[in-house]
Amino acid sequence: MHRTFAAVLGAVTIVAALGLSGCSDDTSSAPSPTPVPLTKPPTVSPSPAEAGAPLPSPTALADVMGRLADPAIPGPDKVGLVQNGTPADGAALDRFAKALHDSGYAPVTVDATDLMWASDQQGNVIANVTMKPGGPAATDKTLKFPMEFSPQADAWQLTRQTADLLLQIDPQPTAKPTP
Repeated sequence: MHRTFAAVLGAVTIVAALGLSGCSDDTSSAPSPTPVPLTKPPTVSPSPAEAGAPLPSPTALADVMGRLADPAIPGPDKVGLVQNGTPADGAALDRFAKALHDSGYAPVTVDATDLMWASDQQGNVIANVTMKPGGPAATDKTLKFPMEFSPQADAWQLTRQTADLLLQIDPQPTAKPTP
């Protein structure tokens, strides 16, 4: 029995030795990486819509278009009503007002409706702008066009993209005579 006890004790010692070696520190393995400190994500200002900012008044946007359409205001004085406007835009602004006047839209009545924040350009507003002839000779003519406006200080401007589409601000290429 002494032999059996010695065999069992030897087996337990071997199992214990093997089991404990699995729990020992493995000095050959790579050290664990140092944890990266957590940083606060960059702060992004919420869009006016997310911040609950009120939309501009429809009158403010209609006023921009009313002044752009007014033939009594010289084109160079209207440049500030167009985003990134330059003195070179004055002639196109005069052409726009003259075209409206010549088409019977003088005086013109301007309404802005269905205002909403632009989804692709933070802070910009899109509105459906309707232009109708005003005064005693008013007709049923109506121009309705979705337009985008950009904030500028305490005022609003027609975005450059909308101005380029509507007002044909980019100079028109001159036709070359055919030989």
